[in-house]
Amino acid sequence: MPASKRDQLLATAEQLFHEQGFHATGIDRIVAAAGVVRMTLYNHFASKEALVAAVLGARHERFIASLDAAVASASPGQATLALVDAHGDWLERFSQHGCIMAKAMGEFAEHSPSLHALAATAKIDLLGRLEAALVRDGLDHHAGLARRLFLVLEGSNTAVALLESQTALADTRTVVDTLLERARSETQ
Repeated sequence: MPASKRDQLLATAEQLFHEQGFHATGIDRIVAAAGVVRMTLYNHFASKEALVAAVLGARHERFIASLDAAVASASPGQATLALVDAHGDWLERFSQHGCIMAKAMGEFAEHSPSLHALAATAKIDLLGRLEAALVRDGLDHHAGLARRLFLVLEGSNTAVALLESQTALADTRTVVDTLLERARSETQ
């Protein structure tokens, strides 16, 4: 089934924003790459800002769904590692140019508080997922562990764009394993 024009615009805009940046990607470039006319874009999105918000929202929903599915199918005591592995898989498959939410936070910090807040909320959502995974694994009482894991994952967002992705993700997993082993040993 062919994608709707709206879905086509979202996919095209997401790819261009991710590869080239939000401000560097104009409406003309998006409609040309999507193979639609400008009016089609404005029939679906009132403005470029509305398009950016829709792209960020749709991408975040897909990302969170992938994390939630991994955690839901994790073996007992393995929810956090399942989330970390799902994050790594996402980076390898969809984020070779770094994190689109971090890009949005950087580009919109002064230009659009609402878009900046949308991207920041996505980051807070990831931190919340880490906290929930630690609870499921019985490690929630380790103060700051979710925050430290979050910092490692955020670092991997940048590292995959700079290092070979396998190296960045293997190093991420090593640091996460070390943090979790330490937390488990402190529990015993």
